[in-house]
Amino acid sequence: MDSVPPRSAILQLLLSKSQIKQQVYDTTFAAFQTFKDVLHELASEVNDEIFEVDKRIKLEYRDRGQYEAELRIAGDVLVFNMHSNVFQFDPSHKVWKTEYLQGDANNAYCGMISVYNFLTDSFKYNRMDDLGYLTERIFVNQNNHFFVEGKHQHSFDYQNFGVEAITRENITKIAEAAIHYALTFDLFVPPYDTMHIVNVAQITNKADDDKIQTGKRIGFEFGLN
Repeated sequence: MDSVPPRSAILQLLLSKSQIKQQVYDTTFAAFQTFKDVLHELASEVNDEIFEVDKRIKLEYRDRGQYEAELRIAGDVLVFNMHSNVFQFDPSHKVWKTEYLQGDANNAYCGMISVYNFLTDSFKYNRMDDLGYLTERIFVNQNNHFFVEGKHQHSFDYQNFGVEAITRENITKIAEAAIHYALTFDLFVPPYDTMHIVNVAQITNKADDDKIQTGKRIGFEFGLN
């Protein structure tokens, strides 16, 4: 059997894989814009509720460009980041066990929105060596179906892929869960052995700004399941 001419193969890929990836990008980008709206709305609503109780505490939303948004929550910062590329899952990923992908492998092409948790003071004092933690990743495909992969318990896991759509209601639930997790994920005293040696630059700079590396779990293992 004759092989497919290169020009025909190129056209086939452009009309199949590239077209799917463009659709995935569009659905993910639309979802991320909804994330921005929801975060802005949440900040406003929560501030209205707590203003009369304690004026020192507030949520502050910042739009940091088309692919990033920030929500400052007292001592924490959540950074929501949409990756500009489209991804395919590794063959060993458990999502391939679902009937949804076994029925159509093209459903595995996903855009990715990541949520990172930092300390507010890391930004306030320009502590560039401070650590942030990936708390969850939201994957969205061409059909607007999604699932959430993260450290904390979530009802939108890979087993629901192909069932749940990335609606405004679901985005609100994801955002609220991320905020709740950040607030309950406390700053621990780091192990002594991780802090007992500092260099001259660190201790000199500390007189002006606290430059010694800080993170919620320095010295502790932390990562996605």
